[in-house]
Amino acid sequence: MVDLVGGYYDAGDNVKFNFPMAFSTTILAWSVLEFGNSMGSDLSNALDAIKWATDYFLKATSIPGFVYAQVGDPYADHNCWERPEDMDTPRTSYAVSKQFPGSEVSAEIAAALAASSLVFRAIDLEYSARLLSRARTVFEFANQYQGSYNDGIGRWVCPFYCDFSGYQDELLWGAAWLYRASKDSNYWNYVVENIHNLENTVVKNINGFSYSGGSYAEFGWDTKHAGISILVSNLVMNSNPNFSPFIPNADKFVCTVLPESPTVSVQYSPGGLLFKPGGSNLQHPTALSFLLVVYARYLSQGNRVIHCGGVVATPARLIQVARGQVDYILGSNPLNMSYMVGYGKKFPQRIHHRGSSLPSINQQPGPIDCKGGTPYFSSNNPNPNLLIGAVVGGPDIKDSYNDSRADFVQSEPTTYINAPLVGLLAYFKTH
Repeated sequence: MVDLVGGYYDAGDNVKFNFPMAFSTTILAWSVLEFGNSMGSDLSNALDAIKWATDYFLKATSIPGFVYAQVGDPYADHNCWERPEDMDTPRTSYAVSKQFPGSEVSAEIAAALAASSLVFRAIDLEYSARLLSRARTVFEFANQYQGSYNDGIGRWVCPFYCDFSGYQDELLWGAAWLYRASKDSNYWNYVVENIHNLENTVVKNINGFSYSGGSYAEFGWDTKHAGISILVSNLVMNSNPNFSPFIPNADKFVCTVLPESPTVSVQYSPGGLLFKPGGSNLQHPTALSFLLVVYARYLSQGNRVIHCGGVVATPARLIQVARGQVDYILGSNPLNMSYMVGYGKKFPQRIHHRGSSLPSINQQPGPIDCKGGTPYFSSNNPNPNLLIGAVVGGPDIKDSYNDSRADFVQSEPTTYINAPLVGLLAYFKTH
């Protein structure tokens, strides 16, 4: 038996999906590394949030040759609307192994542990060393037994968190974080020698949208390409400012986001919100804006600007674009509505989240069974419990928002929407 208590539900359900959870943890750690000095008294909360995840990942990787990838039967869970306290759906755990590899989930957990080891180095050296040691072991497993968890445990992880862009990006991301945390040149060599693998990734079609796995412009729980370029750029910006393909690809990524760039590839709503294909759209403006602000800092340190064709993009312009996205999310938009629960005068009232939408145990001590929660789900009443700080999927491309639990694309909050926003808000708080 393995103790798998801890960790986070990814969104409004009661399942622990370790792939997006690990990504959220990596980004939270990166936020503290970049902007921890601006967090003030909230730094301790950020550290607690990271440790809650890393304690769990230490458990999920405690048996050599196995990495737990998920806890909870997602089909049974999604069939019920229950408080976490009342959960009676199967808590089956799903692991990847040598026989059924899962390089993407394993390497992302390695990245989370390595990035977090840097965060704790100045606070708890022993814990930091433990995280780094485990990150090395888990990365070794991910790399030695290469394969996608889609093939081994896909009937449980898909369609929820299927890996669409291959696992090579996670291997490189994990190695880049391990190099930053350990300064072990083997990880650096791994990144440089394997970066070409990203160019060969297949283009896949998801729900009618085509995605290129080799795209330098993608960043999120499934695709790490732009993040790798920017993370590595910081390691070489001063010594080799044209280090290929990382810095050119980081520049090209910026040129896909800036509205005035001739190579812009994202869309913007009339009110100015960034859009990319797929659900839970606010994950894109938060993650891409986070990268813009981080890269702006690296560019400033290297005294560089970016050329998008004839358009010159300064670090200040990158920050301005990111700030526009953050301001939109917090209420500077056509509906004058904040998409963060509990912030501002007007915010989402009926979020797609079980714990928020069902009466608390104080109000209703008796259990609410699987279908007992359905009337609360269907109700037009505001959620009784405010999930303060949660950011929902957000409005559609015409800036309209359907405040309905059933419309989970718009109304469901996720950890990977919130995580990049933590660093952004810390930055803008002091700038």
